[in-house]
Amino acid sequence: MNDDMLPRDEAVQLIAPDGTLTEDADYPLPDRGALLDAYRGLVEGRRFNDQASALVRQGRLAVYPSSHGQEACQVAAARVLDGAADWLFPTYRDAVAIIGRGVPPAETMVLLAGDWHSGYDVRAHRVATQSTPLATQLLHAVGFAYAAKRRGDDTVVLALCGDGATSEGDFHEAMNFASVFRVPVVFFVQNNGFAISVPLSRQTAAPSLAHKAIGYGMPGQRVDGNDVAAVLSVLSAAVRRARAGDGPTLVEAHTYRMQAHTNADDDTRYRDRAEVQAWVERDPLRRLRTHLRAVGALDDEIEARFAADAETLAIELRTALNTDADLDPEDLFRFVTATRSPQLEEQWAMLRGEIERTAAASGQAESASREGASR
Repeated sequence: MNDDMLPRDEAVQLIAPDGTLTEDADYPLPDRGALLDAYRGLVEGRRFNDQASALVRQGRLAVYPSSHGQEACQVAAARVLDGAADWLFPTYRDAVAIIGRGVPPAETMVLLAGDWHSGYDVRAHRVATQSTPLATQLLHAVGFAYAAKRRGDDTVVLALCGDGATSEGDFHEAMNFASVFRVPVVFFVQNNGFAISVPLSRQTAAPSLAHKAIGYGMPGQRVDGNDVAAVLSVLSAAVRRARAGDGPTLVEAHTYRMQAHTNADDDTRYRDRAEVQAWVERDPLRRLRTHLRAVGALDDEIEARFAADAETLAIELRTALNTDADLDPEDLFRFVTATRSPQLEEQWAMLRGEIERTAAASGQAESASREGASR
C-alpha cells in the first residue's frame, strides 16, 4: 500500500478555532490577500444564506438548503479553480460556491424558486446545473473531465458532494472510472455529519470518508472544513495534481450543518442542541476574522466595506425574488422533445382547457360582482 495515498489521522488545519496559526510542512498558509478575499467571500456567503432563508419564510423560495457554517468549503471551492478553463459541478447546497464563481444571485436561486430551468448559462460561468439527486453530478463531472482530457484541454473539474452521497452507487462508479482513466477531477466531500437525519456512523464504518480513496487507487486527504485557509491549500494542491496529469484526488472536509437540512426538516428530532452549540465555537467566519484582526490585515473600515458589499448582494437577491415571474404553462411541454408527441399534445390540451375554464369562471364571478355592486 502506498502511504502517500492515505489521508492523515487528523484533518489538515492551518488556523485554529481561536485564530492562531498551525504550522504545516505540506500545506502552506495562503497569503494575506487571498485570506482577505476569502473573508469577503465568507461575509457575503453568510449574508446570502440568511437572506435566502428569510425568502423561504416569505414564500418567495420553494426550498433552501442552507450552507450556514459550511461557507469555508463553499468559498474555497469557488476560488481554487481557473476561471477560464476549469468547471464546478455543485450540489443543491452549494449556492454560495456558485455565486463565488460569478453567477448572479437571482439566477442562482431560479431552480430553488421552482422555475423550470437551472437559471444560469452553465457555459458562461463554467458551473454545471445544481444537482438535487445525490451523486449524479459526480458521473457528469467525471464524464466532462474525461472528454476534456481526450480533447487535450487544460481543464480541471471540481465535483462537490455530501457525506450521504458517498453511500450511492454513482459515487463508486465515478471514483472508479476517474482513477482508472486518470481523469483530471477533484472529488470534494463536505462531510457535515448528517444525510438529512442519518448520521455519518450509519453511512460508513471506514476510519474516514477520505480513506475510501485508497480502494480506488487515488490519494485521499482530510481537511478542517471550517478553516478556509486549510481548505484553500488542500484543494489547490489537489487541483495542481489533476492539472499535471496525475489523476483524481478525494478531499474530505470535516464541517457541520448548523441549520436544518432544508426548511422542511425538523433537525431537533435527531440531534441535540448541545451538539450544534459546540460547533458555534468553530465558526469559519469568526475564526478567520480573529486571525486577520490579530495580524493587522483587517480593520473596521474593511469590515464595513465587506458588509456593505454583502448587503448589496442580499438586496439584489431580495429584489429579484420579490418580482413575480411571467410564466407560460406551455413551457411544461414545449421543451420535452424536439417534436411534441401525441401524448404530450393531449396533456397540453387538457391543461389548456382547465386554464381556460378557470379563467372563464373567474371572469363570470368578477362580472357578477360588478353587476351586484351597481344595483
